[in-house]
Amino acid sequence: MFPKPKAAIAPNTYEYESTPLVKPTGFREYDARWLLEKEINLIGVQALGLGMATLFHELGVRPDIVVGHDFRGYSLSVKAALTTGLMAGGMRVHDVGLALSPMAYFAQFELDCPCVAMVTASHNDNGWTGVKMGAARPLTFGPDEMGRLKEIVLEAKSKARDGGTYKFIPGFAERYMADLAKRPKLKRKLKVIAACGNGTAGAFAPKVLEAIGCEVVPLDAELDHTFPKYNPNPEDLKMLHAVRDAVLAHKADIGLAFDGDGDRCGVVDNLGEEIFADKVGVMLARDMSAGGKGGQFIVDVKSTGLWLTDPVLKQNGVKVDFWKTGHSYIKRRANELNAIAGFEKSGHFFFGPPFGRGYDDGILSAIAVCEMLDRNPDKKMSDLREALPRTWQSPTMSPHCDDEKKYDIVDRIVKHFEAAKAKGEKVAGQPIRDLVTVNGVRVTVEDGTWGLVRASSNKPELVVVVESPAAEARMKEMFKALDTVIRTHPEVGEYNQKI
Repeated sequence: MFPKPKAAIAPNTYEYESTPLVKPTGFREYDARWLLEKEINLIGVQALGLGMATLFHELGVRPDIVVGHDFRGYSLSVKAALTTGLMAGGMRVHDVGLALSPMAYFAQFELDCPCVAMVTASHNDNGWTGVKMGAARPLTFGPDEMGRLKEIVLEAKSKARDGGTYKFIPGFAERYMADLAKRPKLKRKLKVIAACGNGTAGAFAPKVLEAIGCEVVPLDAELDHTFPKYNPNPEDLKMLHAVRDAVLAHKADIGLAFDGDGDRCGVVDNLGEEIFADKVGVMLARDMSAGGKGGQFIVDVKSTGLWLTDPVLKQNGVKVDFWKTGHSYIKRRANELNAIAGFEKSGHFFFGPPFGRGYDDGILSAIAVCEMLDRNPDKKMSDLREALPRTWQSPTMSPHCDDEKKYDIVDRIVKHFEAAKAKGEKVAGQPIRDLVTVNGVRVTVEDGTWGLVRASSNKPELVVVVESPAAEARMKEMFKALDTVIRTHPEVGEYNQKI
């Protein structure tokens, strides 16, 4: 139906308006991301939709699919193009309109649709677009499905089919919010900052938090797809600092920060301290396993070492599995191991039944934190933070590295540290105690100080995280040790933020 896409086409030409533009690097490990117009055009999005339909039929699933779009100036156009491609491939499209990613995942259950295609670039800068997709709720695609989709689209192996239909589902946002609020109201009156960065969550998060009994102070909750203040990204210190200032100004109990498509949540405590999501996960795991309940938890390789050393988790009988970073990876692993929950340092939390359905929902994560405070009426969020053993931890740091080069560079960095361990060489002044290479390389030395280098799954970047239970100086020494190795690769650019 469509010719083979091209990786580059000059804009404002006949070819641009008649040939699919699809840059191959947009097919990432577990979703798709492109710079609209520069790396994919609307005909390319149509070809993507047809390719997705072809893959869904190959997988043998019923051809009913939920589609939704986030609040960007061009997302509705991208969704319309994707929808025509899906319909051309014989899919029955159920459109829930302007949505958060978890709202689209919820629709898979609520509308009994096996498949989902959510048009979003999540927290990426304006100009980016993408799709989060799946065919086996609550899971989303992983490398195998994405690899096959890439092959179908780029090799023009798509197949047109009859039977495609379109149906818009009116009022679905209200059904989603009602489902989240369908729980006992909080006994404790919490004053909550709901920070949305002018992203899509502004239409949903404040209303749900009010419905469960919070006193809500909205922050940048007005939808504005120019993102005038900062990108809605709860790992970004600029957003977290804005939340901190609001918490202190309003004397709030907690600040909650939601990302662009609402599947992540960041936390600032009552003293204005930013708590990285992996440590929020430790607090929640302590609470969920209280009384020796134990249980399985999944965490990503960027997460704090407290998951292995925290005495309360040990006393409660918690089992922890470190796994690959990425919402699809953690979601799938949590499902495979029937985990109580899965946590990512980026703020993706996955709660299994009965609390959740296994997918990541930033508003549900916010509810979990509020309910944890409700169960501990004599404790403030700062008390729960201060009850954790002290560690010194960096934010997630992301030096630029082209998509075409980043995986090879990380492979070479992994080999460097494997060789160092084999030779008994020291890193940051100490012998290597442990190497985890399930996703890049996580190097842990004798005193528990560790550092991670991996390739970003959704941007042209590397990801670097360091932590030490010993001292801030040791954390900085580990960063210097990693950065020294990284700087042997001149293709790697500067960091977006540093410690």
